[in-house]
Amino acid sequence: MHAFKLILRNALRHKLRSTLTIVGLVVATLAFGLLQTVVNAWYAGAEAASNTTLVTRNATSLVFALPLSYAGKIRAVEGVTAVAHANWFGGVYQDPKNFFPQLAISGASYLDMYPDFVLSEEQRRAFLLDRKGALIGRKLANEYGFKIGDVVPLRGTIYPGQWEFVVRGIYDGRQRSTVTTQMFFHWDYLNETLLKTVPRRANQVGVYVVKIARSDEAASISTAIDATFRNSLAETLTETEKAFQLSFVSMSDAIVMAIRLVSFVVILIIMAVMANTMAMSARERLSEYATLKALGFGPLFLAMLIFGESLLLAITGGALGIALLYPAAAAFAARTGTLFPVFEIAPATILKQLLAAGAVGVVAALAPTLRAMRVNIVDGLRSIG
Repeated sequence: MHAFKLILRNALRHKLRSTLTIVGLVVATLAFGLLQTVVNAWYAGAEAASNTTLVTRNATSLVFALPLSYAGKIRAVEGVTAVAHANWFGGVYQDPKNFFPQLAISGASYLDMYPDFVLSEEQRRAFLLDRKGALIGRKLANEYGFKIGDVVPLRGTIYPGQWEFVVRGIYDGRQRSTVTTQMFFHWDYLNETLLKTVPRRANQVGVYVVKIARSDEAASISTAIDATFRNSLAETLTETEKAFQLSFVSMSDAIVMAIRLVSFVVILIIMAVMANTMAMSARERLSEYATLKALGFGPLFLAMLIFGESLLLAITGGALGIALLYPAAAAFAARTGTLFPVFEIAPATILKQLLAAGAVGVVAALAPTLRAMRVNIVDGLRSIG
C-alpha cells in the first residue's frame, strides 16, 4: 500500500507532463482500436458466411453471366440440397453517392438460403406476391428513411432505364453480424423487363447460390459442379461463400494492410513519447534513487517504483482510450452510413488495446529502470535533476 502511494505521488509530481502523456496514450489507444475495428469490418461479411453455402459464377469473370438452364443441372449434383440465383443490379438512388447493394433474387428459394434475415410472415408473403416488391435491410431503411409501402426509384447502370420498386418488407438480422444494408427484389421482374427490352440479356444469371448438406463435402461438390460445365460456352467456378466474399476483399488488400500498419505505427510513436517521459522523470530523481539505495532499498524496489509509475500512466491512458472507443465507433458508423454493413467492436480489439497499453508501459520503463538500478550512490547524490 505504501509503495502504491509512492508510485501515485511520483506520477502526479509533474501534473502537466503526466496529463499530456495520458492524453497522448488516450489518442493513440483510441486510434489503434478504431483502425482495428475498421479492418474487422472489412472482413465482416466473409466471417459471417455459412460453411454449407457455395457460390457458382462464370469462370472467366463475375461480369459474365451464366444461363438460367444451369440451375437444374446444379441441383442434380449429388450432395446439393437447394439452389437459388441472383443478379447484381447496381442501380443509383437519387444520387450516385447513395451506394447500397441491390440484388435481383429468385424469391423464396433465395430467402430460404439465409435464415438470418428475419422477416415477418406477413411481409414475406407481401413481397412474394408483388412482382415489383422489394425487401430492405433495417440499417439501410434507417439510413434513407424507407418505410413499408414506399416506392423506391432506381436508375439502372448495368440494366439501363428507370426502375421502380415497392418496399414490402424490412428485414432484421438474427445476429449482430448479419448484414442489413441490402435491397432485394424479384429476379423474375428483371428478367421479364429484359425479355421486352433487351431479349439477348434475358434468362441470364449472375451467380448461383448452392446449399449443401455437409461442409466437409464443399471441395468435392464444387469440383463436381464445375466438371458438369467443363468445355461449355460458360464454364463455372464454384467456391465457398467465404472464399467468394474474400475475393472482393482481396481487391483492397493494400488498403487494409496500410490501415493495419498505421495502427501499429501509432502505438510505436506513443511508445517513444512515453519512453522519453519516463527517462526525464528518472533523470530528475537520480539523487532520490541514490538516497533510497543508501537507506537499504534494493534495485528491485527501484524497478518497482519506475515500472509502477510507467504502467499506471499507460493503463490509465489505455482504459480511457477503450472507454472512448465505443462512442467514437458509434459516431464513425453513423457517418459512414452503409459503407460498412457491420461495424462492431470485437472483444479481441479491446484485448489488443490493453496489451498495447501494457507494452508501452513496460518498454518505456526499461531504460530508466536499468539506469536507476546501476546508479552509484555517491554519483547519484551529486546529481542535480
